[in-house]
Amino acid sequence: MKKLWAVSLLSLSFASGALAQVSVKDAWIRATVPAAKAGGAFMRLQSAQDARLVAVRSPVAGVVEIHQMEMAGETMKMHAVAGLDLPAGKPVDLASGGYHVMLLDLKHQLKEGETVPLTLVIEQKNKKTDTMLIQVPVKALTYTAPAPAR
Repeated sequence: MKKLWAVSLLSLSFASGALAQVSVKDAWIRATVPAAKAGGAFMRLQSAQDARLVAVRSPVAGVVEIHQMEMAGETMKMHAVAGLDLPAGKPVDLASGGYHVMLLDLKHQLKEGETVPLTLVIEQKNKKTDTMLIQVPVKALTYTAPAPAR
C-alpha cells in the first residue's frame, strides 16, 4: 500500500503543475527469472490534455521501448512503436496483450518486492517534452493484474 501511495503521490505532484498533467495508476513490473534479459512494465495513463508518451527510460535496462502486441492472422506479433497517443481525459492501458513497456538488456534480475524507477517522457501538442519519474513495484512472476475499472 505504501508503494502504491508513493506512485500515486509522485503522479499527482507532477500532474498538478503546468507540465505533463498525466496521472499514472496501477503501475507494476513483472518479476523475471535469473537469466532473463527482458521484462515488461504495465500501467494506466491518463492525460488532462492531448499528449503522447514518446519514451521511457530506466537504469535497470540497457534499452527501454514502448511496444504493441497485435494479431497478424493467427500469430501474435510484438513490435516497438515511436509513441503512444494519450487523448485528453481518456485512460490508456499499458497491459499484457496490448501496449506495454519493454525493459530490454536487463542489468539484473527483477525480483518481487523491488521498486524500479521509470522515467516517462511525455510530449505535449506544442512538441514540448516533460519527464515524469515514477517508482514501480515489481510483482511476482505469476501475478495477473485485475481487469481495469472503467
